[in-house]
Amino acid sequence: MRTAVVLPVFNEAATLTEVLDALQRIGGMDIVLVDDGSTDETPGIAKQRRLSCVWTHPSNLGYGRSLIDGFRHVIDGGYEACITMDADAQHEPDRIPCFLDKLKDFDIVSGSRYLDPELMKQGIPPPERLEINRLVTERINAITGYRLTDSFCGFKAYRTEGLSKLRLTEENYGMPLQVWIQAFRAGLTVTECAIPLIYRDHSRNFNDRFADREERLAHYLEVLARETALLSTPL
Repeated sequence: MRTAVVLPVFNEAATLTEVLDALQRIGGMDIVLVDDGSTDETPGIAKQRRLSCVWTHPSNLGYGRSLIDGFRHVIDGGYEACITMDADAQHEPDRIPCFLDKLKDFDIVSGSRYLDPELMKQGIPPPERLEINRLVTERINAITGYRLTDSFCGFKAYRTEGLSKLRLTEENYGMPLQVWIQAFRAGLTVTECAIPLIYRDHSRNFNDRFADREERLAHYLEVLARETALLSTPL
């Protein structure tokens, strides 16, 4: 299965080399790096590596925008599968075979940090992030009938055939929620793959937007309400 790994990055110089080394040791996958306006040494590190594609935003446009642009490259490039993961070393590339194996039977395989209690012992999530994840995951499950345990994990695998049916527009952190509602709307099948719960930096944000808990939760609920209102409309 021809596969690309999409890495959205923003000021990831501290961990990017480690993540790229691990991915290139696995091999067999093209790496598509989307640099969302980094101001540290990230662009230089990316330039030194032999990557399939480096997509550069002139300024910080958002996590969702980075993934949407990466998806566009994967779809246009004729890849059969797409892996997404963060470049902060909280997603372990050696878990990728689990995702690809399950992708034989599902359209989307999503990482879950809360599926296996044994794998949760490695880290403690920030309490407010855990609470928001739980609230939003429950809401998504009620809407879709999916049995997700972690609706926000950025470590995922997609069949490109299914991914191409989505019409993603959400440019910030709410984009994963748009994915779930549109996946349900498109009739895509979903499962999870257990991954370790790793938090290296509790203060880290992809950018400075939505730093406040209430503002962030309101944004998520707005995305869900907007997408749910379109459930009866064909994609």
